[in-house]
Amino acid sequence: MILLTGATGLAGSFIANEFVRARQPVRILVRDRAKAAALGKAPTVEITEADMSGRDSLTAALDGVERVLMISGSRMDMVETQCTFIDACRAAGVLHVIKFSGLDARWDTTFPFGLMHKQIEQHLEKSGIAWTHLRPTGFMQEYLREAPSIIRENALYLALGDVRLNPVDLLDVGKVGFLLLRDGGQEGARLPLTGPEALTVAEVADRISRAIGKSVRYVAVSPIQRRQALIAHGIPPEMADALDRQVEERLKGGLESHVDLSTHQLFNIKPTTFLEFAQRNAEAFVKAGT
Repeated sequence: MILLTGATGLAGSFIANEFVRARQPVRILVRDRAKAAALGKAPTVEITEADMSGRDSLTAALDGVERVLMISGSRMDMVETQCTFIDACRAAGVLHVIKFSGLDARWDTTFPFGLMHKQIEQHLEKSGIAWTHLRPTGFMQEYLREAPSIIRENALYLALGDVRLNPVDLLDVGKVGFLLLRDGGQEGARLPLTGPEALTVAEVADRISRAIGKSVRYVAVSPIQRRQALIAHGIPPEMADALDRQVEERLKGGLESHVDLSTHQLFNIKPTTFLEFAQRNAEAFVKAGT
């Protein structure tokens, strides 16, 4: 039995869709069954309702499970939630937990979620359960959030200067996550996932321009301006603070400026370029309300 958490979230949904397409049996854990109604229509998908942070609620969900891919939302209680879930997996006899982590999971980062991922990784490594850390970089899909300014002003407003980043398409991540869950193996491995190019935001804007057939310009704003815009759009201040730290890390040109295709090669997956991603999602960059 394979269990997937986070299947209604951004990253988890790509992995879940791979299971549906392959007609591969999978159990999906959700807090709200209604949010997984579409997935539940697939004959090979079993939906179970539980709370990852409530150990007592997980007994039935983990019954008979051998492998788990663990994802939860990027929230300030992520460490408590995932460590509780790991402890429940150990008690239930789960053999292998694949943690959906991040390329910035390290002790020397100032990005709060990178530190959280590292804490969780360490807890998992000490649990006695076989583990694998899947460590993607930032997602190409993050740029879909910038569609409103691209549609209205033909502009991309970000506080990233001319730093190069290596975003990965979640379509690639979904394929890797699916194969890891389906086939097992890779115990004790830390698997980085980046895109095939390190691009400046100006180059990202160029790829979007080519995909939609009109010019999109990159407008570099200050981190303060970006933070104010996030809060104005309803992002909680503590999340805006965390994203500020992420911008600081990215501007230093660390891990997210280097390309590493070793995991793509390991699973024989062709890496998606940003132009291919933009072409596939061109409609989102030209239609209001997307």
